Amino acid sequence: MSAEEWWSIGELAERAGVTVKTVRFYSDRGLLPEAGRSGGGHRRYGPEALDRIRLIRSLRTLDLPVSAVGRVLDRDDDLEDVVAARLREVGGRLAALRWQEASLRLLQDCAPEERAERLRLLGAVPVPPDTTALARFWRRTLPVRLPPRLAAAVVGVAVPEPPQDPTPAQVLAFARLHALVARAPAPVVHLDGLDHRPAVLYDGLGEAYALAAARIREGGAPDRGEALDCFVAAYAAALGVPDTRAFRRRLAGLMVRGFDPLIARYWELVGEVTAPASGPAEPTAGATHHWLCVALKTGPGTRPPLRGQEKERPKNSSSATAT
Repeated sequence: MSAEEWWSIGELAERAGVTVKTVRFYSDRGLLPEAGRSGGGHRRYGPEALDRIRLIRSLRTLDLPVSAVGRVLDRDDDLEDVVAARLREVGGRLAALRWQEASLRLLQDCAPEERAERLRLLGAVPVPPDTTALARFWRRTLPVRLPPRLAAAVVGVAVPEPPQDPTPAQVLAFARLHALVARAPAPVVHLDGLDHRPAVLYDGLGEAYALAAARIREGGAPDRGEALDCFVAAYAAALGVPDTRAFRRRLAGLMVRGFDPLIARYWELVGEVTAPASGPAEPTAGATHHWLCVALKTGPGTRPPLRGQEKERPKNSSSATAT
């Protein structure tokens, strides 16, 4: 195509179905290179500019910023990567809108005298909500000697992810959970003042909680069994003592002494936050810990396993409620 056949900015705009202002904007941003200039210094474009401006418009309809469009056109970034980043951004905005909608319904459906308190709770939670305050609470609660691997596993179990499409009740529960940890003192620790190995304890409790959770899903009542034996074994190994009848009585007393209403409330709220819309709820680590404590305290659960029947516990499990 010779210089005489180049299009003016107006001709390109007409062929592309856009305004001259739009063509000039994209040209000024470097997205639409000129083929040359006329003798009078006016911009001229070749036919490749028509395909390019159509591609720009398609990318802009996805609400991609001009900078991202430029990187795609210059092949600095793959379109797949840019689209993935945009999807994450849109997902975050949608999550924030769903959270705001549920918050508004929470205020709309409550009694007038409850609104001030609920507004206070909601106002303290960032939108979209994050779990920074909850993770910070558990990190300052866990033993300082706990290996980073175990500490991260505990926090992962103990901190619930905010629902993507929450109900008003879940929003309220999360806001109450956020307020609870914000003003919470240091919780009671079961083995406070006792020489023990935290890593051994948390490694062992993970398996005990998994076994107890399976029993809870089956509808089983707290009783003597593999889950309880594993639970006691974790504490016995951490303290360096044998699993005996006397130790089980002592451990039951430690569980009573270490009961903390704050932690109990924490897990109650976690259960409300994670409750599914339908079907049975997955037992929280707090619920399994309580189930095991009841099993330890009542009935034949105070008996240690028979000699030779102890089960070897696998390593690398983790727990979230050994406080």
